Amino acid sequence: MNSTTATMTAFALAALAAGAALAADANDPAPTAEREKCYGVSLAGKNDCAAGAGTSCAGTSKVDYQANAWKYVPKGSCVSIKTPTGVGSLMPAKG
Repeated sequence: MNSTTATMTAFALAALAAGAALAADANDPAPTAEREKCYGVSLAGKNDCAAGAGTSCAGTSKVDYQANAWKYVPKGSCVSIKTPTGVGSLMPAKG
């Protein structure tokens, strides 16, 4: 392999790695100043985390609007989200 081919291959691999990192960041539900955890608003299997005993986290809620499962929502919108069981909560339901 000559040096030009090696250089082009290195650039191509670097570009692919950078693209994969950017794509991962775009799908990351990590908290930011613009998002907050909102309990009781996610559909079954669509939660971002915290779904109670016997679950491993994201995507493990068993029912729609599970009160101890949260989803990230735009900051300030949680308690105004209406569901068939009430509104979103900034704290998980006890029980």
